[in-house]
Amino acid sequence: MKLRPIHQGPLLEFYAPDYSTALDLPYIDAGLRAGFPSPADDFIELRIDINKEYIKNRDTTFFARVKGNSMVNAGIFDGDLLIIDKSLEPQNNKIAVCQIDGAFTVKRIKIEQDVVWLIAENENYQPIKVTPENELMIWGIVTASIKKF
Repeated sequence: MKLRPIHQGPLLEFYAPDYSTALDLPYIDAGLRAGFPSPADDFIELRIDINKEYIKNRDTTFFARVKGNSMVNAGIFDGDLLIIDKSLEPQNNKIAVCQIDGAFTVKRIKIEQDVVWLIAENENYQPIKVTPENELMIWGIVTASIKKF
């Protein structure tokens, strides 16, 4: 699957998926062992399509590459590629791509009574209290983070 760039900002780069190609990759459904491999593992092979595995709602899914370290304690690091579904309902404790006062960010949503907070997963960043003076738009819920090693 290719990614088509659609927007670049200081904290996120947005991409749309290009489904014009299919890529079935080998998949071993026996679990990975950190010790000695089993000789039988050489004969266990299935096929997996990453698009089908990670993209549940094709028309409402987009990607964003993370810039920054405000979500490291949630396992989201600088350079990670996020899969985001805009059809999912924002809920308490979900990680979302948000636009607050014109700036994009990735934060955990925290709802307390009548107050919405955008919480960083890094103690070096303060929570953002959303007030009536703020303009907040939830662009989508993060469903996966893909890393490069």
